[in-house]
Order: sequence, then C-alpha cells, then structure tokens
Amino acid sequence: MVERAGTGRAPTELEREFDVSAASIRNWIRQAALADRAPAVNALSIAEREELAYLRRENRRLQMGRDILAKATAWFANRGEETSTPSSNS
Repeated sequence: MVERAGTGRAPTELEREFDVSAASIRNWIRQAALADRAPAVNALSIAEREELAYLRRENRRLQMGRDILAKATAWFANRGEETSTPSSNS
C-alpha cells in the first residue's frame, strides 16, 4: 500500500480498490516515513553499543566522585568556620 501511495495514488483511490480505509493507509504511510528516519538511531554496531554503555557507566562514576568531593569540601569549609576563633587584638 505504501509503495502504491508513493507512486502518486491517493489513499482514497487505494481505499476503493483494496477495501482498506484511507485513514489506515495514511497511518501506514506516516509509519513508513518515521521508519525511514529511525535507522540512524538504531544503526549502532555492537561495539558502539558496548562503548556507549561503558561511557555512561564511567560518566555516572565520575559524577558520583564529583558529588562526594563537593560535599567533602563543603563539610571541611563549615568545620573550619566552627573551629576558628575571632582575633583577640582588642
């Protein structure tokens, strides 16, 4: 149906000829158009998928390390303020 519609035949014409609703034919045409664009997303090789998974894990690990360092820095900064005493030069 999609191929026939691609040759310039109207969905209403195909509807009459094949006893299929024009709405269904239009949906099939739309789905085929989306499928033609989708292979670029699904075209990752196995090695690329493995690398992507590795990089995502590494990214999470590095973000966790960054968050730990930020919390430790804040903790030490607050601890330094609590233990510091004002100058007694008065």
